[in-house]
Amino acid sequence: MKFMSMYYVSFIFLFMLSLLLFMIGLILVLNNFIIFMEWEIVEINSSCIVMTFLFDWMSLIFMSFVFFISSLVILYSEDYMMSDLNPMRFMFLVLLFIMSMMFMIISPNMISILLGWDGLGLVSYCLVIFYQNVKSYNAGMLTALSNRVGDVALLMVITWMFNFGSWNYIFFLECMKYSMEMNIIIILVVLASMTKSAQIPFSAWLPAAMAAPTPVSALVHSSTLVTAGVYLLIRFNIIFDLWLTSFLLLFSGLTMFMSGIGANFEYDLKKIIALSTLSQLGLMIGVLSLGLGGLAFFHLITHALFKALLFMCAGVYIHSLKDFQDIRFMGGMSFQIPLTCSCLMISNFALCGMPFLAGFYSKDLILEMVSLCYLNTFGFFLLFFSTGLTVCYSFRLIYYVVCGDYMFNSFYNLEENNYMLFSMFMLLIMVIIGGSMMSWLIFPTPSMICLPLYLKYLVLIVSVMGFIFGFELVKTNLGKMIYSLFMIDISGFFGLMWNLPYFSSYGMSLNSLMMGYFMSTSFEMGWNEYFGGQGMYKFLFSMGEFNQWLQFNNLSMFLMIMILWIIMLVLMMFL
Repeated sequence: MKFMSMYYVSFIFLFMLSLLLFMIGLILVLNNFIIFMEWEIVEINSSCIVMTFLFDWMSLIFMSFVFFISSLVILYSEDYMMSDLNPMRFMFLVLLFIMSMMFMIISPNMISILLGWDGLGLVSYCLVIFYQNVKSYNAGMLTALSNRVGDVALLMVITWMFNFGSWNYIFFLECMKYSMEMNIIIILVVLASMTKSAQIPFSAWLPAAMAAPTPVSALVHSSTLVTAGVYLLIRFNIIFDLWLTSFLLLFSGLTMFMSGIGANFEYDLKKIIALSTLSQLGLMIGVLSLGLGGLAFFHLITHALFKALLFMCAGVYIHSLKDFQDIRFMGGMSFQIPLTCSCLMISNFALCGMPFLAGFYSKDLILEMVSLCYLNTFGFFLLFFSTGLTVCYSFRLIYYVVCGDYMFNSFYNLEENNYMLFSMFMLLIMVIIGGSMMSWLIFPTPSMICLPLYLKYLVLIVSVMGFIFGFELVKTNLGKMIYSLFMIDISGFFGLMWNLPYFSSYGMSLNSLMMGYFMSTSFEMGWNEYFGGQGMYKFLFSMGEFNQWLQFNNLSMFLMIMILWIIMLVLMMFL
């Protein structure tokens, strides 16, 4: 029955589809082909609705990697979600999520891009609130509302593209370079991409979305939701202006710096990996701002592999420790679950840029190309310093989780599941060989990078310094001083992402709630209510009481009323 389950069938289907798309993408790369398809859905009175698809090497290879990672995540989820009450609902939501991403990838049309874009936002909300508690509801609402900003920006792009007579942006990229409308459209596209990829000031929703199940986090942070914004920017990369590239470089560098420091102050296992994703997204957009679209796509692919593996390893830890996520109470896991710890360390080394793993081929090339580019000192410092911070928090995570003493219940025995391990080993193979394979495909001609010796060694020096600082942070008194009550203001500031949640979530909700309370006390329970509905109600109620008192009184009252009527009639006759 295990092999006939819907999870297993979905795994086989998506895995075979991934291989097929990769082969077709390989043919398109070698022959430099692009397939453009138009499907006429319906035609009424010479007005036709046409669905457009763009299949080039970039979209096909990206789709194949999305299907590959999704198939392994679904197989991994069968055991992870076994005890859940609604496992089939979870699987169908994941399949809807993948389908929305496909719409986003293969569409050269802004309408169908909006379908995939909104589908990602809606299904991500359903997945974040999957566990149905107050924390999940708050995180889901923050995720949905942050992404709605980007949805509105895309709607405005669709409206503005009426000026061109078509929504197929791919036809107008060249002519948009020289038009005044280009500035408005590209600003809106950049705004939408910054919300979806959680750049400053929209970064608060990404760690909050960790309320979703861990397999969803593996999918979201590797190849689907957060990469949609980067992919859209890659497509629009050729019409970036100089001022826009400077703006993107500044904000992406600040995002890298903020998330790298925040990960060193975080103790939640999933949030550390989420902040790592935020740092890598900033690196991709920073590379894009320098005009290196192919290199940004290369890092997008390699990052998807080791980030999915990192989240799968985190899921095994959380699943084994009965939904416990604090890294201070893990430790010594290499004695209990050695294979998972090996996968975690290799994926962490790939994230740091260890030679000949997937992350090395993209990150080393990125940093050397950055050294060649015309770049100011501040942007150069942010990129290289954030690389050192990546090594620092990666080593800190390895020390807390893998090394040291076992800090959980001493009599508790951990075990590894075969289906989870199979998914992780498949990704592990790609983490080891995927970087070199994709570098041969995307860059068939090697680049000649000629740099001075100190710039060549700068990446190595920054990585070693990050390693040393990470060791000092967790092993010596330096860490005790930084995380102590003496430094609570500084550690709280950096650990809360420079207080961004106070501005984007807590601050906005607090002000709205206070305004609602003021309106409620002033209008609904104040003078407006006194002279309005409640005043009218009290007046009619008192008149009814008086009428009832008249009707239920004694005979003398009726005689007095009759005498009053007689007096009134007599007065009317004489007047």
